[in-house]
Amino acid sequence: MLLQWNNYAKRLGDKGFKIMESLLLINDPVLNGTTISIELPNEGSKLDFEKEMNGLLGHLRGHLHNHNITIDIIVNENVAIKKALNDQDRYNRLHEINPNIDLLRTTFGLDINA
Repeated sequence: MLLQWNNYAKRLGDKGFKIMESLLLINDPVLNGTTISIELPNEGSKLDFEKEMNGLLGHLRGHLHNHNITIDIIVNENVAIKKALNDQDRYNRLHEINPNIDLLRTTFGLDINA
């Protein structure tokens, strides 16, 4: 199923439908029986997806030889974006990811406030 999903997305991208291609590839769909669940980031992308959903369903049903396939769209607007506001916040975030950055800073005499 995922192979045909990606093939359809690539075909749309080749035709110039980059928005729909990115919506299809935003994350991997989950197959539960004959229902495919896809999570989208907002209502606007859901509306764009629904406009092209019939073509996708036709492609999947034909290539997978299963006419019972349905697509369930889940909108998840609760994506929290954590932004570093200043240099110290950025350094602290990098230090969380890799504590060895402190060794790099002291070895080369780097100053955060420079």
